[in-house]
Amino acid sequence: MARLGPMELVLILGIALVVFGPKKLPEIGKAMGQTIKQFKDHANKVSEEPLEDKTSVLKEEESLDA
Repeated sequence: MARLGPMELVLILGIALVVFGPKKLPEIGKAMGQTIKQFKDHANKVSEEPLEDKTSVLKEEESLDA
């Protein structure tokens, strides 16, 4: 798959400007940014949970061995 160059990005932004209008674009950009941030936060939370579970199990095993 080819990467997007500067001309392609300009074309996409131009089409978005025509379709949504200049007043809606900042709102759409803000909503997309919040969505991406929430997705990353939840992805990090999910990836950290198994690590926390493993460390708590290891600590319990060490306390039982002592």
